Amino acid sequence: MVGAICGEVALATTGLTTAPSSFGQSETIQRLNAVIEAAGMTVFAKINHAAAAEDVHLALRPTELVIFGNAKGGTPLMQACQAIGIDLPLKVLVYQEVSGKVQVAYNDPNWLAERHRLGVALAPAVAAITAALKMIVARSTGSHTPP
Repeated sequence: MVGAICGEVALATTGLTTAPSSFGQSETIQRLNAVIEAAGMTVFAKINHAAAAEDVHLALRPTELVIFGNAKGGTPLMQACQAIGIDLPLKVLVYQEVSGKVQVAYNDPNWLAERHRLGVALAPAVAAITAALKMIVARSTGSHTPP
């Protein structure tokens, strides 16, 4: 994706993959958590940005970040380049647009591998993480084809 419009400012979205959900915010989040756990991964944290905004009397459409993964998948990447730990564990943002449409966004693992110069030796590990992430998003959003 080359760019997206957020308000009136064009944002660079290199490395960001976005997929529409067929479900509302709550159901997408519930499905996401269930699919992650069914895939044998751990949900480490959930950050509800909209609730945090409400706590300081600001409005924000539903926006939640789910942080998840497993050591078996991420550790080899960090063994090669510890700095990739800034981008791990994996994160998926589920947010509602002005139109009410729910979107799911995540960093493309191939982009992360390039960013951290992991090299071809880790390509199979990155491909496995990419496939797992695409499956998780596809099942969470009701998509028949992964993004």
